[in-house]
Amino acid sequence: MEITVENAIARFPEFRFRKPLFWKMADGESWAVIGPNGAGKTLFSDTFQGNVALREGSVRHTGSDGKTVCGGVVSLLFRDIYSMAGVRSMYSQQRWNSRDAEESPYAISLLDGCDEELFSEYADLLGLDSLTGKRVVSLSSGELRKLLIIRALMREPRVIVLDNPFIGLDAASRQSLDEMLAALKDRKGLQTVLVLSQTKDIPVWTDKIQPVCGLDLLPPMTREAFMSDSGVLNRLFGSGEEGPSGRLALPLPVKAGDYRNVLEMHDVRVRYGGKSILDGVDWTVRKGERWALLGRNGSGKSTLLSLVCGDNPQAYSNDIALFDRRRGTGESIWDIKRRIGYLSPDTHTYYMEDIPCLKVVASGFHDSVGLFRECTESQYAAARAWLEIFRAEHLADRSFLRISYGEQRLVLLARAFVKSPELLILDEPLHGLDAGRKILAGKIIESYCRNPEVTLIYVSHYEDEIPGCVGLRKIMR
Repeated sequence: MEITVENAIARFPEFRFRKPLFWKMADGESWAVIGPNGAGKTLFSDTFQGNVALREGSVRHTGSDGKTVCGGVVSLLFRDIYSMAGVRSMYSQQRWNSRDAEESPYAISLLDGCDEELFSEYADLLGLDSLTGKRVVSLSSGELRKLLIIRALMREPRVIVLDNPFIGLDAASRQSLDEMLAALKDRKGLQTVLVLSQTKDIPVWTDKIQPVCGLDLLPPMTREAFMSDSGVLNRLFGSGEEGPSGRLALPLPVKAGDYRNVLEMHDVRVRYGGKSILDGVDWTVRKGERWALLGRNGSGKSTLLSLVCGDNPQAYSNDIALFDRRRGTGESIWDIKRRIGYLSPDTHTYYMEDIPCLKVVASGFHDSVGLFRECTESQYAAARAWLEIFRAEHLADRSFLRISYGEQRLVLLARAFVKSPELLILDEPLHGLDAGRKILAGKIIESYCRNPEVTLIYVSHYEDEIPGCVGLRKIMR
């Protein structure tokens, strides 16, 4: 299918690029749209799909015969996870509460009318376990992403638009997805447009690259030319020297309590129905240690962290101690959370509040989704200071729902740090960040963890994203 954008100017100013858009994707081509956070990649994607009302110009989708094609483009963007049926009514801890989890739709219901044989083929290729008996809320972020990608492919589009499809997937699943899209391109002529934030995710089978920067389309390039053009790469992502150097002047000092071990787990078991999620897990994390928690999609990492953060009721039926105090001996969930800074894919999925970003960061003081208690002036000052550290101060007064996914992730990172926690739990914290902002966030994490009172648990499917301060690993099988 051919897509032609000619002299396109959006009807409403908030959807406009700096100049009228001209772009053409030839029949049979696959593209990558790449640029920094907030550059306009998703807006451009919406425009060439015909989802933006135009004041001038046109967008045309035509087949090889020159006739207009309707419904040939299927897209899967990050925001689709939230708008998916059933997710709007869920809350982030719902999967850990068995009674409430039963109100979530079954995962298989998202595939109504789909070819079961084809689904099984795709599921095997991506390593997605059987969905029988699983509810949407019980899926890990990686499992949910695989399911949505498969569902989009099963609509048999001519063109599929995927927003950062590789993040959240383990290494084997990323390779499988890459190989599957390449095979579908060769066998079925599927054209793919990948909306990406980092160059390492550009597949070798990509025909053209469309760089986007500052609401402007740079000249399109071949993959080979793009990867070797340091000028364009520096313009998009900087030179790699972004971020603070040396020790940061943190807004608030970390004041850790008097304890030896942050976490002790002995023979921990978690079951839901007849399915065992964790079976005999032992783990001790001492004050000041820095751990990487690793494992494939669905291996139980999020379940393990839910026990640490106080979200999972099954913590009380297990031998677990936090900060040298056994769970269930009188402490409240808020006593636990006030000492922990936490960010996970679930945090992002369920944080859909139409409030200024400054209040999103400040909500970290109360561990709430939204801000329902007024903060003090000093708390707002700390929130603003952490936005400045993450170079996101310009977002302070903007609505959280009206910034890009990568910008939202920066704001949620600032929220995790805002109370200067003694235990920092970061589960895939760099999701959706462009290359420059990943460097920035990595340096901030490293600098924060120079404090010997700080303990870190870090989850990532990318080996090169694990901070250098991490010296210990817990691998989930």
